[in-house]
Amino acid sequence: MNWIATWHPDSAASVAACSGQMVLSMRGALHYCSRMKHTTLVNHPPDVALPADNRPLVAPVYQSVKFSFDDTGETLRYLRGERPGFYYSRTSNPTLLQLQLLLSQLQGRDDCLLTASGVATIAATLLSLCKQGDHVLAFVESYGPTRYIVQHLLAKYGVTHTLLSIEDLAGIERVLHGTPTRLVIFESPTNPVTKIADIEHLTTHARRAGALTVLDNTFAGFHNHGAYDIDIFLHSLTKYASGHGDVMGGAIIARGELIAAMRKDIVSIGPTLDPHAAFLIQRGMNTYFLRYERQCANALAVSEFLQRHPSVRLVHYPGLPGHPQHQLARRQMRDFGAVVTVQLDGGFEQGGRFADSLKLFSITPSVGSAESLVMPPQLLAGNEFNPEQRAASQIGRGTVRLSIGIEDADDLIQDLEQALATAFDSPEPGVSELARG
Repeated sequence: MNWIATWHPDSAASVAACSGQMVLSMRGALHYCSRMKHTTLVNHPPDVALPADNRPLVAPVYQSVKFSFDDTGETLRYLRGERPGFYYSRTSNPTLLQLQLLLSQLQGRDDCLLTASGVATIAATLLSLCKQGDHVLAFVESYGPTRYIVQHLLAKYGVTHTLLSIEDLAGIERVLHGTPTRLVIFESPTNPVTKIADIEHLTTHARRAGALTVLDNTFAGFHNHGAYDIDIFLHSLTKYASGHGDVMGGAIIARGELIAAMRKDIVSIGPTLDPHAAFLIQRGMNTYFLRYERQCANALAVSEFLQRHPSVRLVHYPGLPGHPQHQLARRQMRDFGAVVTVQLDGGFEQGGRFADSLKLFSITPSVGSAESLVMPPQLLAGNEFNPEQRAASQIGRGTVRLSIGIEDADDLIQDLEQALATAFDSPEPGVSELARG
C-alpha cells in the first residue's frame, strides 16, 4: 500500500483511506517516517498529493524512468493494453505525452512520437519503414544528415535511392511511376536556399505510386502544410519549438495507424526524449506563435534590405515577390519562414569576413533561436556533391545563411549593413589565408 502526505493548516494525525492508498496528515506522515531507519527513509520519502480541486498552473515534470502499479495483476493489465497508465519512460511518460498531444493537434494528425534530436526522427523513421530491397526518393536540397542516412546508412541494409532536385517535377513523375518506391522524403522550404516543394504534385504522384510521403517540416513549422496529404511529418524541436537554443528534441507526427506500426521499432531503437527536455520544449511552445510571427516579419524586412544592397547578388527568401516559387509559397504556407540566405559577390573571403563582422548574429549551426544566427559559406559547403548536384543545390562560395531572431528589425539591418561594408572593404590580416585553407 502506498502512502501520501497531505498538508492542511489544521492537520492532526488523522488518517483516511482513499483509492487503496493511505492518506496521512503532515503530522501522521512524520510519525510514520520516524519508524523507518534513515537509510530506508531516503529511498522511500513521502509522496505529496494535491487535492482534486488544487492544480498547478504548470504541469509538473515527471522525471522518473519507472512507474508502478499496486500489484502484478494491474501491471499485466497495462502491458496487455487493458488499462491506461505508465510503466517505463522509454515507452511512455506523462510529461512527454502532454507534448505529444499538443504537437499532433497543431500539425493536424492523430499521434506523435518524440525523440532526443531532430536527426533521430529522420533515422528512426527511415529505419522503421524501410527494408532490404526498398527504394527511396530523396532530394539534393535536403538536409545533409538526411542525405547521409539515405545514401550511406540505408544502403548498408540494401535500400536503394534516387537523388533528384526538388524542382525536377518531370523526374519525380518518372521515378515514381517507373520504379517501385517505398517512400519519398523531402523538406519545404529547403535548407539552406529556401526552395519550395510543390507538395500537391509530389503527394499526388506518390499516392498513385503507392509510396509514403515524409516531410521534414521544421522550417515551415507546425502551423503549415497540415492540410496536404502528407503521411508523416518530421520536426526538429531543437529549433522553433524550443526557440531558445538550450534543448534538443524531435517529433514524428502521423495518423494513428502509422505511429502504431512504427512505435515498437522506434521504442526498441531507443532515441527517447528526456522528460526534462520535453518540459523545456513544452515551455518554449508557449511563445511559439509569438516568436515565429516576429521572426517572419523580421525576415521579410531583412530580405527586402538585402535585395537592394549592391554587394548582394541574390536573396533566397520565399516571401519576396522575386523568389522563383513565391506564388507557390503563398498558396501552400501561411507565412514564409525565418531563414534568409544570400549569395554575396566574391566568395569565401567576403562571406567569411561578412559573418565575422556581424555583432548581433552568432556563427553557429542550427536555426530557430530567439537570437539571430549566421552560417558563412565555409561552413555550408556540401563537399559530397558532384558538379550537377552542386549546381542544383545553389550553394556557392558566396552563400551565407541567416537565421533571423526576434531582435528589433532596424538593429538587425544596421548590423548587416556595417558587416557588408566591412566585408567588401579592405580584408583583415589573415582572413584571406584562412578562407583559402
